Amino acid sequence: MTTTDRFKALLITKGDAGQQVAWTELTLSDLMPGDVTVAVSHSTINYKDGLAISGKSPVVRRFPMIPGIDFAGTVIASENADFKPGDAVVLNGWGVGETHMGGYAGMARVKGDWLIHRPEAIGAAQSMAIGTAGYTAMLAVLALEAQGVTPDKGPVLVTGASGGVGGIAVSVLSKLGYRVMASTGRLAEADYLRELGAHDVIDRAELAGTPKALGKERWAGAIDSVGSATLANVIAQTMYGGTIAACGLAQGMDLPASVAPFILRGVTLCGIDSVMAPKTKRIVAWNRLAVDLDPAKLALLTTTHPVEAVQDLAPKILGGHIRGRVVLTI
Repeated sequence: MTTTDRFKALLITKGDAGQQVAWTELTLSDLMPGDVTVAVSHSTINYKDGLAISGKSPVVRRFPMIPGIDFAGTVIASENADFKPGDAVVLNGWGVGETHMGGYAGMARVKGDWLIHRPEAIGAAQSMAIGTAGYTAMLAVLALEAQGVTPDKGPVLVTGASGGVGGIAVSVLSKLGYRVMASTGRLAEADYLRELGAHDVIDRAELAGTPKALGKERWAGAIDSVGSATLANVIAQTMYGGTIAACGLAQGMDLPASVAPFILRGVTLCGIDSVMAPKTKRIVAWNRLAVDLDPAKLALLTTTHPVEAVQDLAPKILGGHIRGRVVLTI
């Protein structure tokens, strides 16, 4: 592809009739300002992308917009000293696909400060199998480690384990030697979760009831992508001195919890932000993923589709009907 070529993009527009989503042809002049231009080879779909495409939540805050909060590709032009044509790069977050045109297109123009060099051990398609979900999972693992949650302290729980964040969290934690407890609403996926490395699989219904102030101590740490009553129950059943990394809100944004676990058991709740995380933290996370994520397990939890399928996939990811991760080829 040359810089004079037109390229295909999924464009969201909004008018009197509401939000419209359609594939169209654009040129580089249609893109937003930035100091690095990337030929996009792969993207993925996250929960937030499903919301953007469906219009069910005001994720998109500028129109017209190309959705897609993740992409991988090759630099074709750069005014940023850190990047040159030919560099393999990855982008996660930074408002791309929300306020800045994103990854569901043949080309993207962004700020170089938003990009990282793709680790050599991770291919372009693999980087999108990881995507924001896997990078978020790694940030959560790093948070547990920083708080001293080591494998000898006890089990680590992963909620929403059949999803993207959960699947990669289970895989990474297992490789690092943790005993992983996986919570899922799809118990038919129990064998799959054990293949990823889970020792125990529990029904999410165990964590969905009205939370108690304190419950039986069951895990030394947890990675939660669900929020609401589930997170409150996770906190109440965390062992003395344990840590929970909270990174999602699939069940809701509320937290009907008690202060008791914090002041009686010294529990720590760590918030995980992947969208605006500083570049230094991103590089650490991606370099760890290159070492601590088994490629065979990544392949096990990944399916591949052409990017044109993303509109059909959006309602499926919102309904919890996608297992693991999706790679979109551009």
